[in-house]
Amino acid sequence: MTSETTTLPTSEQIRRAPKVLLHDHLDGGLRPATVVELARENGYEGLPEADPEKLGIWFREAADSGSLERYLETFAHTCAVMQTRDALARVAAECAEDLAADGVVYAEVRYAPEQHLEQGLTLEEVVEAVNEGFREGERRARERGHRIRVGALLTAMRHAARALEIAELANRYRDTGVVGFDIAGAEAGYPPTRHLDAFEYLKRENNHFTIHAGEAFGLPSIWQALQWCGADRLGHGVRIIDDIEVADDGSVKLGRLASYVRDKRIPLEMCPTSNLQTGAAPSYAEHPIGLLRRLQFRLTVNTDNRLMSGTNMSREFEHLVKTFRYTLDDMQWFTVNAMKSAFIPFDERLAMINDVIKPGYAELRAEWLFRPQGATAPLSSGSDSA
Repeated sequence: MTSETTTLPTSEQIRRAPKVLLHDHLDGGLRPATVVELARENGYEGLPEADPEKLGIWFREAADSGSLERYLETFAHTCAVMQTRDALARVAAECAEDLAADGVVYAEVRYAPEQHLEQGLTLEEVVEAVNEGFREGERRARERGHRIRVGALLTAMRHAARALEIAELANRYRDTGVVGFDIAGAEAGYPPTRHLDAFEYLKRENNHFTIHAGEAFGLPSIWQALQWCGADRLGHGVRIIDDIEVADDGSVKLGRLASYVRDKRIPLEMCPTSNLQTGAAPSYAEHPIGLLRRLQFRLTVNTDNRLMSGTNMSREFEHLVKTFRYTLDDMQWFTVNAMKSAFIPFDERLAMINDVIKPGYAELRAEWLFRPQGATAPLSSGSDSA
């Protein structure tokens, strides 16, 4: 390319770019109107607002407390309206539709089956309803010209005692839509080592799992998740920054844990907006993703909870583009990282990268060739290391 100027992607290009999402909670991504309608249908009277627009604002404001514990309290309302087969299938279908409309081509969406049993569903019925919804959402997306593939991650709550049961459930459904396992919930006081039996079982079964670690709690949470439990990925992992020293002259020294995470290419499921809300980072500019990107950690960009954060994948990338002046090449780097780190077979990941993701970004980068006469061409960084 001939230009000396770096052109940042537009909002429209960011939306059209193929994106991969690894960290998204089903009960954190409902449409506000759906929450209101399901509450009415199921007789739930606990919503703080009955107007969908006001309810959406309430969720975002309640999640902006700076506390992970307060942030998690908002889920009582979404889980309350997700207690029937029809409600679960509807929420899952709308999730797939919304992600596809935002340019997501592959997503792993997590939820805790144990939180959807209040009206008599079994764990198996919960999983089957969500799987049915994801398939319906994929079908509707195709009808609208969008392609998406959604896999489910079954989550166990770290304060409860059902992790092994949920791990066994994930293993039973691993060939019918469930791609892995996770634990979530407040980190402080509930270390991942409480659930070692579940992780040992999954390793014996050659199954995949990620662990929420290094979000509100620090390096010990990350260390336990990796060295005791054997996590394939880290949910958030943002506190790995505590093991990195930056000197006044800009030189950087990695501690042994940070070096291990980078050397082993352990994927970090970064969720910038959510991290700001829970106090894990003070601002986008000060979010560790900037330094970790420069240091070539295996980073991925994610939404966490689209309703509570008022976000989607495009908005997350828009914040990063504005803050760090990331280009389409940077976006492709994050996206390829995510696809490499997904819990589906290697040949399918490779096909998604080579046949969907790279061609999609190449097409976007080539748009400068068709610019009006006299317009400036973008400059490609050409970086694709992961």
